Amino acid sequence: MNQKIAVVTGASRGLGRGIARAFGGRGLTVYVTGRQAGLLEQLAGEITAAGGHGVAVCCDHHSDEQVRALFDRVRADHGRLDILVNNAAAVHARELSAPGPFWRKPLQLVDMIDVGLRSNYVAAYYAAPLMTEAGGGLMAHISFYGAVCYFHGPAYGAAKAGTDKMSFDMAADLRPFDVASVAIWPGFILSEMLKSIPREDLPPKVAASLPDFETPEFTGLVVERLWRDPQRMALSGESLIGAELGLRYGIRDLDGKQPRTYADSMGKPSGRFLIPDSAPF
Repeated sequence: MNQKIAVVTGASRGLGRGIARAFGGRGLTVYVTGRQAGLLEQLAGEITAAGGHGVAVCCDHHSDEQVRALFDRVRADHGRLDILVNNAAAVHARELSAPGPFWRKPLQLVDMIDVGLRSNYVAAYYAAPLMTEAGGGLMAHISFYGAVCYFHGPAYGAAKAGTDKMSFDMAADLRPFDVASVAIWPGFILSEMLKSIPREDLPPKVAASLPDFETPEFTGLVVERLWRDPQRMALSGESLIGAELGLRYGIRDLDGKQPRTYADSMGKPSGRFLIPDSAPF
């Protein structure tokens, strides 16, 4: 069977949406999940227009049953799964980035451990039988430098550090079945929402850093190339910086730039914990 199947969770906006569009440009059938039917249907059309086939699936990743139903549908439709991208996360952006210690912020920020870390586990749990039966697959769990540096506080840090360790342990279980599991650290993302904000309305530090921000499609391009790499199992279990994968595979961003790594200022996978002073947020 030549048709290749991917699932991208949390694809309504931002990074997940860009990853799904990039997969469409590579001819994949892409199931995209989120809670907003209209945005998902629009994205499915964009994936199909790019040369793939988009399938919109409304799914609240708080619900294990809805996640199970998603993968039951993939099995019924295709009987296989080649790529899972775990991107769904409960990010309360305004509260998360507000100044102050964690106990002075809303308790709901801990939702990131539920929809973010736990939901990644649940999606992988239901995806694994499909992927191990087919072999040759890739699970990519979206993480960030916040796994090893202070970034937005302990709820965010715990979700990302937990994602890295979860991915590592899943890799051990999946290795006999030729399925790789990696955590992916993108850079700062030039989302559609961010692009819609007039530059003069952005914090000066963010506005000055915009030329370094990645398009959300870049992560999709490097994940798809990693999946096609005959040596991908050598990287299974690793936390990988997307910009470094771009250098490895000769992939540039859509605007032609080579995205930068923040490893020196924000920490490296398996490195010591840092309190960075150079992050734009």
